Amino acid sequence: MKNNIIELAQNLIRRPSISPDDQGCQQVIAERLEKLGFNIEWLPFNDTLNLWATHGNSAPIVAFAGHTDVVPTGDESLWTYPPFSAEIVGDMLYGRGAADMKGSLAAMVVAAEEFVKANPNHAGTIALLITSDEEAAAKDGTVRVVETLMERGEKIDYCMVGEPSSTQKLGDVVKNGRRGSITGNLYIEGIQGHVAYPHLAENPVHKAVLFLHDLTTYQWDNGNEFFPPTSLQIANIHAGTGSNNVIPGELFMQFNLRYCTEVTDEIIKNKVAEMLAKHGLKHRIEWNLSGKPFLTTPGKLVNAVVQSLEKVAKITPQLDTGGGTSDARFIALMGGEVVELGPLNATIHKVDECVNLTDLATLGEVYQQMLENLLNQ
Repeated sequence: MKNNIIELAQNLIRRPSISPDDQGCQQVIAERLEKLGFNIEWLPFNDTLNLWATHGNSAPIVAFAGHTDVVPTGDESLWTYPPFSAEIVGDMLYGRGAADMKGSLAAMVVAAEEFVKANPNHAGTIALLITSDEEAAAKDGTVRVVETLMERGEKIDYCMVGEPSSTQKLGDVVKNGRRGSITGNLYIEGIQGHVAYPHLAENPVHKAVLFLHDLTTYQWDNGNEFFPPTSLQIANIHAGTGSNNVIPGELFMQFNLRYCTEVTDEIIKNKVAEMLAKHGLKHRIEWNLSGKPFLTTPGKLVNAVVQSLEKVAKITPQLDTGGGTSDARFIALMGGEVVELGPLNATIHKVDECVNLTDLATLGEVYQQMLENLLNQ
Protein backbone atom coordinates (compact mmCIF):
# COMPACT_ATOMS: atom_id res chain seq x y z
CA MET A 1 0.00 0.00 0.00
CA LYS A 2 2.74 2.47 0.92
CA ASN A 3 4.44 2.38 -2.49
CA ASN A 4 1.12 2.73 -4.32
CA ILE A 5 0.18 5.76 -2.23
CA ILE A 6 3.56 7.43 -2.70
CA GLU A 7 3.58 6.87 -6.47
CA LEU A 8 0.07 8.27 -6.86
CA ALA A 9 0.83 11.23 -4.60
CA GLN A 10 3.91 12.07 -6.66
CA ASN A 11 1.94 11.77 -9.90
CA LEU A 12 -0.66 14.20 -8.58
CA ILE A 13 1.82 16.68 -7.10
CA ARG A 14 3.74 16.88 -10.39
CA ARG A 15 0.63 18.29 -12.04
CA PRO A 16 0.47 22.09 -11.37
CA SER A 17 -3.24 22.10 -10.61
CA ILE A 18 -3.59 25.63 -9.28
CA SER A 19 -7.26 26.19 -8.49
CA PRO A 20 -9.48 25.54 -10.39
CA ASP A 21 -7.30 23.92 -13.09
CA ASP A 22 -7.28 20.17 -12.48
CA GLN A 23 -4.39 19.47 -14.89
CA GLY A 24 -5.49 15.87 -15.45
CA CYS A 25 -5.35 14.77 -11.81
CA GLN A 26 -8.91 13.49 -11.73
CA GLN A 27 -8.43 11.62 -15.00
CA VAL A 28 -5.55 9.71 -13.43
CA ILE A 29 -7.75 8.77 -10.47
CA ALA A 30 -10.76 7.91 -12.63
CA GLU A 31 -8.77 5.55 -14.85
CA ARG A 32 -7.51 3.65 -11.78
CA LEU A 33 -10.95 3.34 -10.22
CA GLU A 34 -12.66 2.38 -13.48
CA LYS A 35 -10.41 -0.68 -13.76
CA LEU A 36 -11.86 -1.92 -10.46
CA GLY A 37 -15.46 -1.51 -11.56
CA PHE A 38 -16.19 1.96 -10.20
CA ASN A 39 -18.87 3.89 -12.03
CA ILE A 40 -17.32 7.18 -13.20
CA GLU A 41 -19.48 10.29 -13.51
CA TRP A 42 -18.11 13.67 -14.53
CA LEU A 43 -19.91 16.72 -13.17
CA PRO A 44 -18.19 19.81 -14.63
CA PHE A 45 -19.52 23.27 -13.82
CA ASN A 46 -18.02 26.30 -15.58
CA ASP A 47 -14.22 26.05 -15.17
CA THR A 48 -14.40 23.42 -12.42
CA LEU A 49 -14.05 19.69 -12.91
CA ASN A 50 -15.78 17.34 -10.46
CA LEU A 51 -15.64 13.57 -10.22
CA TRP A 52 -18.27 11.34 -8.60
CA ALA A 53 -17.09 7.72 -8.58
CA THR A 54 -19.09 4.92 -6.96
CA HIS A 55 -18.72 1.19 -6.34
CA GLY A 56 -21.89 -0.59 -5.25
CA ASN A 57 -25.51 0.42 -5.47
CA SER A 58 -27.03 0.13 -2.02
CA ALA A 59 -27.08 2.00 1.27
CA PRO A 60 -25.20 3.17 3.17
CA ILE A 61 -23.06 5.39 0.96
CA VAL A 62 -19.62 5.86 2.48
CA ALA A 63 -17.78 8.64 0.69
CA PHE A 64 -14.28 10.03 0.60
CA ALA A 65 -14.14 13.72 -0.32
CA GLY A 66 -11.14 15.68 -1.49
CA HIS A 67 -9.77 18.24 -3.91
CA THR A 68 -7.08 18.18 -6.57
CA ASP A 69 -6.56 21.94 -6.70
CA VAL A 70 -3.80 23.71 -4.82
CA VAL A 71 -2.95 27.28 -3.87
CA PRO A 72 -0.30 29.18 -5.87
CA THR A 73 3.34 28.52 -5.03
CA GLY A 74 4.46 32.09 -4.56
CA ASP A 75 8.11 32.85 -5.36
CA GLU A 76 9.44 29.46 -6.50
CA SER A 77 13.03 30.53 -5.85
CA LEU A 78 12.27 30.35 -2.14
CA TRP A 79 11.52 26.63 -2.34
CA THR A 80 14.30 24.18 -1.49
CA TYR A 81 12.96 21.85 -4.19
CA PRO A 82 10.77 22.87 -7.16
CA PRO A 83 7.17 22.91 -5.86
CA PHE A 84 5.88 20.53 -8.52
CA SER A 85 8.83 18.13 -8.59
CA ALA A 86 7.51 15.88 -5.79
CA GLU A 87 11.00 15.30 -4.40
CA ILE A 88 11.49 12.65 -1.73
CA VAL A 89 14.17 13.48 0.83
CA GLY A 90 14.53 11.00 3.65
CA ASP A 91 11.00 10.14 4.76
CA MET A 92 9.45 13.39 3.51
CA LEU A 93 7.63 14.12 0.25
CA TYR A 94 7.92 17.77 -0.82
CA GLY A 95 5.66 19.74 -3.11
CA ARG A 96 2.67 22.04 -3.34
CA GLY A 97 -0.35 20.01 -2.29
CA ALA A 98 1.65 17.29 -0.54
CA ALA A 99 -0.24 17.88 2.71
CA ASP A 100 -3.23 19.83 1.37
CA MET A 101 -4.37 17.53 0.05
CA LYS A 102 -2.91 15.33 -2.65
CA GLY A 103 -1.22 13.08 -0.12
CA SER A 104 -4.43 12.18 1.68
CA LEU A 105 -6.25 12.01 -1.66
CA ALA A 106 -3.78 9.36 -2.79
CA ALA A 107 -4.29 7.51 0.51
CA MET A 108 -8.05 7.59 -0.01
CA VAL A 109 -7.90 6.24 -3.55
CA VAL A 110 -5.55 3.40 -2.65
CA ALA A 111 -7.58 2.55 0.48
CA ALA A 112 -10.73 2.30 -1.63
CA GLU A 113 -8.90 0.15 -4.20
CA GLU A 114 -7.52 -2.23 -1.57
CA PHE A 115 -10.90 -2.57 0.14
CA VAL A 116 -12.70 -3.36 -3.13
CA LYS A 117 -10.05 -5.92 -4.13
CA ALA A 118 -10.50 -7.67 -0.79
CA ASN A 119 -14.29 -7.23 -0.72
CA PRO A 120 -15.59 -7.16 -4.32
CA ASN A 121 -19.16 -7.85 -3.16
CA HIS A 122 -19.13 -5.52 -0.19
CA ALA A 123 -22.27 -4.11 1.39
CA GLY A 124 -23.27 -0.53 0.75
CA THR A 125 -21.59 1.87 -1.68
CA ILE A 126 -18.11 3.35 -1.67
CA ALA A 127 -17.91 6.78 -3.28
CA LEU A 128 -15.29 9.40 -4.04
CA LEU A 129 -16.28 13.04 -4.47
CA ILE A 130 -13.36 14.98 -5.91
CA THR A 131 -13.32 18.62 -6.99
CA SER A 132 -10.85 21.15 -8.41
CA ASP A 133 -12.52 24.15 -6.73
CA GLU A 134 -11.84 24.09 -3.00
CA GLU A 135 -8.93 26.47 -2.58
CA ALA A 136 -10.42 29.40 -4.48
CA ALA A 137 -14.04 30.38 -5.12
CA ALA A 138 -15.60 27.09 -3.96
CA LYS A 139 -18.66 27.96 -6.05
CA ASP A 140 -18.70 25.25 -8.71
CA GLY A 141 -17.16 22.34 -6.87
CA THR A 142 -18.44 20.24 -3.98
CA VAL A 143 -21.40 22.53 -3.37
CA ARG A 144 -22.68 21.97 -6.94
CA VAL A 145 -22.13 18.21 -6.74
CA VAL A 146 -24.06 18.09 -3.46
CA GLU A 147 -26.90 20.06 -5.03
CA THR A 148 -26.96 17.63 -7.97
CA LEU A 149 -27.02 14.56 -5.74
CA MET A 150 -29.79 16.01 -3.57
CA GLU A 151 -31.86 16.83 -6.62
CA ARG A 152 -31.53 13.16 -7.64
CA GLY A 153 -32.53 11.98 -4.19
CA GLU A 154 -29.07 10.61 -3.38
CA LYS A 155 -27.58 11.02 0.08
CA ILE A 156 -24.10 10.50 1.48
CA ASP A 157 -24.54 8.70 4.79
CA TYR A 158 -20.95 8.81 6.02
CA CYS A 159 -18.21 11.04 4.64
CA MET A 160 -14.50 11.28 5.32
CA VAL A 161 -12.91 14.55 4.15
CA GLY A 162 -9.15 14.32 3.78
CA GLU A 163 -8.25 17.80 5.00
CA PRO A 164 -4.98 17.97 6.99
CA SER A 165 -6.38 17.85 10.53
CA SER A 166 -3.41 16.50 12.50
CA THR A 167 -1.26 18.89 14.53
CA GLN A 168 1.62 17.14 16.30
CA LYS A 169 1.16 13.50 15.31
CA LEU A 170 -0.89 11.76 12.66
CA GLY A 171 -4.41 11.20 13.94
CA ASP A 172 -4.14 13.33 17.07
CA VAL A 173 -7.05 15.50 15.88
CA VAL A 174 -10.23 14.58 14.01
CA LYS A 175 -12.49 17.43 12.96
CA ASN A 176 -16.11 16.54 13.70
CA GLY A 177 -17.54 19.97 12.96
CA ARG A 178 -16.73 23.48 11.87
CA ARG A 179 -17.90 26.93 12.80
CA GLY A 180 -19.98 28.91 10.37
CA SER A 181 -18.48 31.91 8.56
CA ILE A 182 -20.34 35.05 7.53
CA THR A 183 -18.90 38.34 6.26
CA GLY A 184 -20.55 41.74 6.32
CA ASN A 185 -19.53 44.44 3.83
CA LEU A 186 -20.90 47.60 5.40
CA TYR A 187 -21.04 51.07 3.82
CA ILE A 188 -21.94 53.94 6.16
CA GLU A 189 -23.02 57.13 4.41
CA GLY A 190 -21.89 60.61 5.29
CA ILE A 191 -21.53 63.96 3.54
CA GLN A 192 -18.15 64.87 2.12
CA GLY A 193 -16.81 68.33 2.87
CA HIS A 194 -13.92 70.54 3.97
CA VAL A 195 -12.46 69.79 7.40
CA ALA A 196 -12.57 73.52 8.20
CA TYR A 197 -16.34 73.59 7.68
CA PRO A 198 -17.60 70.51 9.56
CA HIS A 199 -21.09 72.03 9.92
CA LEU A 200 -21.48 71.65 6.15
CA ALA A 201 -20.52 67.98 6.17
CA GLU A 202 -21.25 64.76 8.06
CA ASN A 203 -18.33 62.56 9.03
CA PRO A 204 -19.34 58.86 8.83
CA VAL A 205 -16.29 57.82 10.87
CA HIS A 206 -17.35 59.95 13.82
CA LYS A 207 -20.93 58.75 13.56
CA ALA A 208 -19.84 55.10 13.49
CA VAL A 209 -17.65 55.14 16.61
CA LEU A 210 -20.34 54.07 19.08
CA PHE A 211 -21.65 51.46 16.65
CA LEU A 212 -18.13 50.08 16.30
CA HIS A 213 -17.88 49.78 20.06
CA ASP A 214 -21.16 47.87 20.24
CA LEU A 215 -20.25 45.61 17.33
CA THR A 216 -16.83 44.63 18.66
CA THR A 217 -17.80 44.15 22.30
CA TYR A 218 -21.12 42.33 21.91
CA GLN A 219 -21.14 38.83 23.44
CA TRP A 220 -22.92 36.66 20.91
CA ASP A 221 -22.95 33.48 22.98
CA ASN A 222 -20.87 31.42 25.37
CA GLY A 223 -20.20 28.54 23.01
CA ASN A 224 -20.99 24.98 24.08
CA GLU A 225 -19.29 21.67 24.73
CA PHE A 226 -18.29 21.33 21.08
CA PHE A 227 -17.66 24.95 20.00
CA PRO A 228 -15.90 28.04 21.38
CA PRO A 229 -17.93 31.27 21.63
CA THR A 230 -18.77 33.09 18.41
CA SER A 231 -16.10 35.65 17.52
CA LEU A 232 -16.14 38.79 15.37
CA GLN A 233 -13.17 40.49 13.76
CA ILE A 234 -12.99 43.60 11.61
CA ALA A 235 -10.90 42.66 8.57
CA ASN A 236 -10.88 45.90 6.56
CA ILE A 237 -11.86 49.50 7.18
CA HIS A 238 -11.45 52.55 4.94
CA ALA A 239 -12.64 56.13 4.58
CA GLY A 240 -11.39 59.33 3.00
CA THR A 241 -9.68 60.45 -0.17
CA GLY A 242 -6.14 60.43 1.17
CA SER A 243 -6.17 64.17 1.72
CA ASN A 244 -5.91 65.64 5.22
CA ASN A 245 -8.43 68.40 4.54
CA VAL A 246 -11.38 66.37 3.26
CA ILE A 247 -14.11 64.93 5.47
CA PRO A 248 -14.94 61.50 4.00
CA GLY A 249 -18.31 60.91 2.44
CA GLU A 250 -18.42 57.18 3.15
CA LEU A 251 -16.95 54.65 5.55
CA PHE A 252 -16.40 51.09 4.35
CA MET A 253 -16.05 48.32 6.89
CA GLN A 254 -15.68 44.58 6.39
CA PHE A 255 -16.12 42.22 9.30
CA ASN A 256 -16.29 38.45 9.68
CA LEU A 257 -17.93 36.23 12.27
CA ARG A 258 -16.95 32.64 12.97
CA TYR A 259 -20.07 31.42 14.70
CA CYS A 260 -21.11 28.32 16.57
CA THR A 261 -24.38 26.43 16.69
CA GLU A 262 -25.73 28.68 19.46
CA VAL A 263 -26.65 31.36 16.88
CA THR A 264 -27.73 31.44 13.24
CA ASP A 265 -26.85 33.69 10.33
CA GLU A 266 -30.31 35.23 10.60
CA ILE A 267 -29.79 36.07 14.27
CA ILE A 268 -26.48 37.73 13.36
CA LYS A 269 -28.00 39.77 10.53
CA ASN A 270 -30.91 40.91 12.69
CA LYS A 271 -28.67 41.95 15.58
CA VAL A 272 -26.37 43.98 13.35
CA ALA A 273 -29.41 45.67 11.80
CA GLU A 274 -30.64 46.47 15.31
CA MET A 275 -27.29 48.07 16.21
CA LEU A 276 -27.26 50.16 13.03
CA ALA A 277 -30.79 51.38 13.70
CA LYS A 278 -29.95 52.20 17.32
CA HIS A 279 -27.24 54.62 16.17
CA GLY A 280 -29.26 56.05 13.28
CA LEU A 281 -26.68 55.22 10.63
CA LYS A 282 -27.52 55.62 6.97
CA HIS A 283 -26.04 52.55 5.39
CA ARG A 284 -26.16 49.63 3.04
CA ILE A 285 -24.83 46.19 3.89
CA GLU A 286 -23.98 43.14 1.80
CA TRP A 287 -23.76 39.74 3.49
CA ASN A 288 -21.72 36.79 2.27
CA LEU A 289 -22.44 33.47 3.98
CA SER A 290 -19.48 31.16 3.37
CA GLY A 291 -20.93 28.27 5.31
CA LYS A 292 -23.22 27.33 8.16
CA PRO A 293 -21.81 25.54 11.21
CA PHE A 294 -22.12 21.78 11.36
CA LEU A 295 -21.49 19.14 13.97
CA THR A 296 -21.20 15.36 13.80
CA THR A 297 -21.76 14.10 17.31
CA PRO A 298 -20.15 10.81 18.36
CA GLY A 299 -21.97 8.04 16.52
CA LYS A 300 -21.26 5.36 13.94
CA LEU A 301 -18.80 7.36 11.80
CA VAL A 302 -16.91 8.99 14.66
CA ASN A 303 -16.67 5.63 16.42
CA ALA A 304 -15.45 3.91 13.25
CA VAL A 305 -12.72 6.51 12.74
CA VAL A 306 -11.61 6.53 16.39
CA GLN A 307 -11.45 2.73 16.45
CA SER A 308 -9.45 2.72 13.20
CA LEU A 309 -6.91 5.19 14.57
CA GLU A 310 -6.59 3.26 17.80
CA LYS A 311 -6.05 -0.01 15.95
CA VAL A 312 -3.74 1.16 13.15
CA ALA A 313 -2.00 4.30 14.45
CA LYS A 314 -2.16 3.43 18.16
CA ILE A 315 -3.58 6.84 19.03
CA THR A 316 -6.87 8.10 20.46
CA PRO A 317 -7.77 11.35 18.65
CA GLN A 318 -9.15 14.54 20.07
CA LEU A 319 -12.42 15.65 18.50
CA ASP A 320 -12.19 19.30 17.47
CA THR A 321 -14.27 21.92 15.63
CA GLY A 322 -11.68 24.71 15.31
CA GLY A 323 -10.02 26.15 12.25
CA GLY A 324 -11.42 27.62 9.09
CA THR A 325 -13.99 26.28 6.67
CA SER A 326 -13.76 23.28 4.34
CA ASP A 327 -15.97 21.51 1.82
CA ALA A 328 -17.31 19.44 4.69
CA ARG A 329 -19.77 22.28 5.30
CA PHE A 330 -21.48 21.54 1.98
CA ILE A 331 -21.59 17.77 2.45
CA ALA A 332 -23.09 18.19 5.91
CA LEU A 333 -26.14 19.82 4.28
CA MET A 334 -27.15 16.34 3.09
CA GLY A 335 -27.82 15.30 6.68
CA GLY A 336 -25.19 12.58 6.91
CA GLU A 337 -22.25 12.24 9.28
CA VAL A 338 -19.06 14.06 8.24
CA VAL A 339 -15.57 14.14 9.73
CA GLU A 340 -12.15 15.31 8.59
CA LEU A 341 -8.89 13.42 9.03
CA GLY A 342 -5.64 13.99 7.22
CA PRO A 343 -1.90 14.50 7.68
CA LEU A 344 -0.12 17.18 9.71
CA ASN A 345 -1.10 20.74 8.82
CA ALA A 346 2.19 22.41 9.86
CA THR A 347 3.33 23.20 6.29
CA ILE A 348 0.07 23.69 4.39
CA HIS A 349 0.06 26.71 2.06
CA LYS A 350 3.71 27.36 2.99
CA VAL A 351 7.00 27.28 1.12
CA ASP A 352 8.44 23.73 1.19
CA GLU A 353 5.07 22.10 1.93
CA CYS A 354 5.71 18.46 2.77
CA VAL A 355 4.23 15.28 4.19
CA ASN A 356 5.71 12.28 5.97
CA LEU A 357 5.68 9.12 3.86
CA THR A 358 5.10 6.80 6.79
CA ASP A 359 2.17 8.97 7.82
CA LEU A 360 0.66 8.60 4.34
CA ALA A 361 0.94 4.83 4.49
CA THR A 362 -0.62 4.76 7.95
CA LEU A 363 -3.38 7.11 6.80
CA GLY A 364 -4.23 4.77 3.95
CA GLU A 365 -4.50 1.87 6.39
CA VAL A 366 -6.73 3.93 8.69
CA TYR A 367 -9.04 4.83 5.79
CA GLN A 368 -9.26 1.18 4.75
CA GLN A 369 -9.97 0.09 8.31
CA MET A 370 -12.71 2.72 8.49
CA LEU A 371 -14.39 1.09 5.49
CA GLU A 372 -14.09 -2.28 7.20
CA ASN A 373 -15.70 -0.89 10.34
CA LEU A 374 -18.59 0.71 8.47
CA LEU A 375 -19.34 -1.91 5.80
CA ASN A 376 -18.16 -5.26 7.10
CA GLN A 377 -19.62 -5.27 10.62
